[in-house]
Amino acid sequence: MSVPHGRHRVKALAVAAVAVVLAGIGIGAAHAATDRARPEPGKAAAPGWTAPPPNATFDYQIGSPYTPPAGVTVVSRDYTAAAAPGIYNICYINAFQTQGAGSGEASQGWWESKGLVLKDRNGNPVEDEDWGEYLLDFSTAAKRTALTTAVGGFMDKCAGKGFKAVELDNLDSFSRSNGLLKQADAITYAKLLADAAHSRGLATGQKNFVELSAANIRTIGFDFAVVEQCGEYDECDVVTARYGARVIVIEYSSAGFRTACSEFGSKLSIVLRDVNVTAPGSSSYKYKTC
Repeated sequence: MSVPHGRHRVKALAVAAVAVVLAGIGIGAAHAATDRARPEPGKAAAPGWTAPPPNATFDYQIGSPYTPPAGVTVVSRDYTAAAAPGIYNICYINAFQTQGAGSGEASQGWWESKGLVLKDRNGNPVEDEDWGEYLLDFSTAAKRTALTTAVGGFMDKCAGKGFKAVELDNLDSFSRSNGLLKQADAITYAKLLADAAHSRGLATGQKNFVELSAANIRTIGFDFAVVEQCGEYDECDVVTARYGARVIVIEYSSAGFRTACSEFGSKLSIVLRDVNVTAPGSSSYKYKTC
């Protein structure tokens, strides 16, 4: 399979004003009622889902899975990997972009065969040049339905292997589409994905895009957040204003890790990893928790 990459896309933002406006706003109460799905009267019970436990010791293994370090109780792995036994597993799915050429059904060629890769006005696929991935086309209701069906197949694999949640990467792909995709369509598509995950008993995690409003989070139905470099870019308070302690933080620099730990280490799951999320034995491997 192709190795998926970490998504350290966040940029320094003028977030102070946003944080003030959002102070005290959270979605814990809204999601408390949805942590477990409730059946309608006379209908069979839908599978329940449970968000990752707050402030758990976490490891990020979307590049290469390996035996989690001692004490780890939550891990995130690619949907093609096996779940780690005995702990809470989050399933990584690149739901808004393709993965590399060797990743089979998540590759550009596979998505191209379904007519679901975004094309520019000249008919060329629109590329995220930072990662060599191509944007998926969720611009119409029909394409959003087709995408949800395909990603739902990935979710079936996650659920069948014992994963408890999904993190849906590249929600912000519309911002790299040269105006061909709209945020409103991304939100509509994300809601379809969250509903699909919940119907399979999987909690649903927002991945990056700290600008997403509390109202849109409620609309979509996200249960927790996975963010990268919020310590480095001073954004962790923006995310916690929306999610409380249900935030998992990945830092790639020692400075960002120190900041995140000093400010939120007693509240959030925080890990330092190398940017290519390699396994022990690699010369670039890094792993540390607060």
